[in-house]
Amino acid sequence: MSGRNFTKLKRQTRRERIRKKAAEWKLRVIRHPFSALLRFLTIVCIAITVFMFFEVTISILVQGIPNMTWDLFSPAFTTDNQSLLPSLINTFIITFMSLLFAVPVGLFAAVFLSEYSKRRSFIVKAIRLTAETLAGIPSIIYGLFGMVFFVIALGMGMSLLAGSLTLSLMILPLIMRTTEEALLSVPTSYREGSYGLGAGKLRTVFRIVMPPAAPGILAGVVLSIGRIVGETAALIFTAGTVAKLASGLASSGSTLAVHMYMLAGEGHFIGKAYATASVLLLFVLAMNGISRLISRRIVKE
Repeated sequence: MSGRNFTKLKRQTRRERIRKKAAEWKLRVIRHPFSALLRFLTIVCIAITVFMFFEVTISILVQGIPNMTWDLFSPAFTTDNQSLLPSLINTFIITFMSLLFAVPVGLFAAVFLSEYSKRRSFIVKAIRLTAETLAGIPSIIYGLFGMVFFVIALGMGMSLLAGSLTLSLMILPLIMRTTEEALLSVPTSYREGSYGLGAGKLRTVFRIVMPPAAPGILAGVVLSIGRIVGETAALIFTAGTVAKLASGLASSGSTLAVHMYMLAGEGHFIGKAYATASVLLLFVLAMNGISRLISRRIVKE
């Protein structure tokens, strides 16, 4: 068979496949119109979500990258140079401290709710209702609570420690609920097989149940990181707005989000605010990529 005839036959085969697939789709629409409508709406929603993501990301990077200079990464913030390096370091510190406080508590609380408690008991229902309610409270309320309790009542003052404790309370319900859902998604047969081989409850939870649930747990941690680095209202009342590198956990300092908010609010440094937003966006994307790599490695192991 010559090459021309082979190409012609290949095109005819492709056309027949397309016609067959179109006929199948038409038959599905006729038989199940509601299902076809839901499928169409799902595709439209996915397309809108992807478009908005790329539109926002490209818009911020296009306006932010040209305003990035080496002066923005100088060690000190001055009136002539609006450096973001001190705020970037403060962001790392607050993120680490908030996760250090919230992740262990949320993880063990989720383990208790999903593995040790009676799922239909009144206490479990009350804890879940409380967590869902706390997850919906505006961040400004957490900021006011942190200012009254941590800053004033406990005498911490405006500090990174007060801000970290406030943010840990804010992300705790999110970590607890996502971890619980991830643990509940693990099949019961995993637990039964482990018990059948003689493993105890604690060993089953941490060696059998935890690894398959790791991607869901990390997803909750990533969402918490995104909420921490993008938070402004709670930190203005607890960590302060001073654009300097904090000398310790007991001193105040602004994060990237607060720094960007202050620059944009003044109205004279919009370009620097976009540059700060670009760094903040790249930071969140990097955290997402690292978490995906960790989850894949855990699943492979």
